[in-house]
Amino acid sequence: MSALATNDRTTQMSSGRVEQSAPARHSPWPAVRHFLGFGAPGLLFYVCFVAAPILMSVGYSLTNANQFAPDTKFVGLDNYTRLLTDDTFLTALKVTTILTLVIVIVPNVGGLAVAVLLDRKGRLCDALRGVFFVPVVLSSVVVSVVWQAMLTDDGLVNTMLRSMGVDSPPGWLSDPRLALYSVGFIISWQMLGFCAVVYLAGLQGVPGELLEAAQIDGAGPWLRFRKVTWPMLAPALTINTVMLLITGFKAYDHIQVLTNGGPGTGTTATLAFEVVQTGFTANRTGEASAMALLMLVIVAVVSSLALKFLQRREVDF
Repeated sequence: MSALATNDRTTQMSSGRVEQSAPARHSPWPAVRHFLGFGAPGLLFYVCFVAAPILMSVGYSLTNANQFAPDTKFVGLDNYTRLLTDDTFLTALKVTTILTLVIVIVPNVGGLAVAVLLDRKGRLCDALRGVFFVPVVLSSVVVSVVWQAMLTDDGLVNTMLRSMGVDSPPGWLSDPRLALYSVGFIISWQMLGFCAVVYLAGLQGVPGELLEAAQIDGAGPWLRFRKVTWPMLAPALTINTVMLLITGFKAYDHIQVLTNGGPGTGTTATLAFEVVQTGFTANRTGEASAMALLMLVIVAVVSSLALKFLQRREVDF
């Protein structure tokens, strides 16, 4: 028997037909249960509160929907074509662009300066880090109410200016030439702590060996910062810039509380402010939906381009 079995195995090996066991079949149910337990709740939340409202806005934007006019009709792309030639929308786009530039530049520069000053060990620096971050966690409405009280004609700021000899202090929120920049300063002040914390995290990740090597080579503080520290902060700059871009384009709370879109007509009215005014004050739901979708496209395109450019800059460094 053993000889016959040996001959059979020899014959199979010589003919190259070695039998292999069939692969075991795995049941898909564990993966399905895993998804239902962990992924389905998040997906359901996203569909209900993100995807579904966007799809509903797309549908409304193709109609002349009005809350007080039941005869809703399909108008196609009329809302979009009208908005692209509408002075109110174009003015709001201009105001939003200027406000966003202020919000991107001021907190980035100020946050970097604060981070460099607080990049030291000690209880005082630790306490100041918390102080600078407090405005970030405050409500936008609370921040706006406090600053509105300070920037009125008889507020704290103008009272201090009068005590220093300024006869006619500026109207920070009542002057059409200053109102938008005042709002931009307030939002920048609130976002300063966020930028400082991100830059602090980047500064603490700079290798000390590189700074010591640059110092041994004779590089001064400014040259060390420009050639060693600043290139290492490229990821922090990317995070801050993209976040500030989104913050600027969706600015609404501060505008509503501080100026209500004024002074005058549309002086500080941003795109988000105009969406709310058109949809809930003028009750033109279709036009407001089209405006919101255009704002969504603009934010997505600008943020994507900025992210791609800044990430390419990280690679170059």
